Amino acid sequence: MPKQKILIVEDAPDIAGLLQIFFSSKNYEAVVATRGAQGLDLSSKERPDLILLDVNLPDMNGFQVCDALRANLRTKHIPIIFLTARGEKSDKIQGFQMGADDYIVKPFDIEELHLRVDRALERASFLNLTNPTTGLPGSKLIEDQLKVILTRRDWALASIGLEHFPPFTEKYGFVAGDNALRFVALFLNEAIDELGGPDDFIGHIGGSDFILATTPDRVRPICEHLIKQFDARIGSLYDYRDRKVGYIVISNEKGEEEHVPLMHLIVGVIDGTKRSFSDIRELTEVAAEVRQKARQIQEGERIAFA
Repeated sequence: MPKQKILIVEDAPDIAGLLQIFFSSKNYEAVVATRGAQGLDLSSKERPDLILLDVNLPDMNGFQVCDALRANLRTKHIPIIFLTARGEKSDKIQGFQMGADDYIVKPFDIEELHLRVDRALERASFLNLTNPTTGLPGSKLIEDQLKVILTRRDWALASIGLEHFPPFTEKYGFVAGDNALRFVALFLNEAIDELGGPDDFIGHIGGSDFILATTPDRVRPICEHLIKQFDARIGSLYDYRDRKVGYIVISNEKGEEEHVPLMHLIVGVIDGTKRSFSDIRELTEVAAEVRQKARQIQEGERIAFA
């Protein structure tokens, strides 16, 4: 399992350095941003598991950063702990009203901070907020987002599947399989960064199934970009021979040799402007049906619409 990632948004070099060294020694990946805008950018690109956020920043205050994080569907689920010298009761109340998970006043005990970080991460895991492999929103957040979708009209939902994933893990092992899933998450985030908007949502349902919620005008360009980038770079997960011939060799249930193509993505898209749904169950069932159609269309397209 990859290290959990902590984003430290702190402009004081001594405190930022101390926190980075300490949490790195505790087997976290610690990333530092010294300005609020940089913190927002890294939150979207790095997908941290938790954010330590100062209030007094040089370009914008931490409350504004927290508010922006909670307003963005791609970052609203990330636990936020304020770590600041502002200890007035009104500041604490404002921090929690903004959606912070905890509020710690400087000077702080670093071991206590470590415990609070662990507790915040445990709560997020207990609530099933993120997938532990990819760091993307998990089932609870996906369900919440689908409920929101059903109240709107201008939306599109893409059900994304990674084909030939089980044979790949059978040959290369679960570590390589996890890397393949993280590849999908990486390319999904890149596609949204380049072609999407702040209200777009991506989630990891489980296994090799992902979901994307965006607008009807953006869904095709995003999915085409995703497929193109995945096809161009997935070969790096295979050894030279398999990459060259374009398939892997496994033994089927009868003990016979079987050629399995390299992994690729298929996508089923629902345009919310063209039909309505009564509940989440109906929506997910139709999404699965449309993705099944994507398996039957000509090679190279791999996107089916409903």
